[in-house]
Amino acid sequence: MAKKGYHHGNLRQALVDAALELIEVRGPMGFTLSEAAKQAGVTPAAVYRHFDGREALIAEAAEQGYAIFSDLMDYAYQSGQPSALKAFEATGRAYLAFARKYPGHYIAMFESGISINRTPELAQVANRANGVLEKAATDLSQHIPEDKRPPASMFSAHIWAMSHGVVELFARNSPGRASPFPPEDLLETGIGIYLRGLGLVQPDD
Repeated sequence: MAKKGYHHGNLRQALVDAALELIEVRGPMGFTLSEAAKQAGVTPAAVYRHFDGREALIAEAAEQGYAIFSDLMDYAYQSGQPSALKAFEATGRAYLAFARKYPGHYIAMFESGISINRTPELAQVANRANGVLEKAATDLSQHIPEDKRPPASMFSAHIWAMSHGVVELFARNSPGRASPFPPEDLLETGIGIYLRGLGLVQPDD
């Protein structure tokens, strides 16, 4: 149902909200600007006062998503302090929680084909999110002998890739991809195996 009663001052956000709903249902390429306008309860011409095309609208949704994501990742990191291990594990769980709670933003960020370098603002907020995970990896890697220590950027990239894989395959109800295990358990055990291989978690008895 189209939204009515938006004032000019918040039309931009109304269009982003409409796009997020459409992205969640149809995917990033499954709607037109006219449909986003209709969803927001405005004329198609009104869209172009704020966005020069669908890609710009999706990029704004992605930018807002990265801002939320960064805050959640930072909160997770801080919640695990002063334990470097707990802080690191918390950031992995935050990734999964974000994908579930904000599916429209998640798709705009990671499945739309929008480059994070499309605008300086998008690049900045995306890099801030990555920086939280890399900071957590840096803290934890200090417990590894220097000659065996992977670069923090590689360390964090491995966990990011693992988290992303669990989300894509098992946390978003992909057809034919039902898992016999909860996604949270898959991610936790996967991270545990990775950290055990680095000597950061003691082997099970």
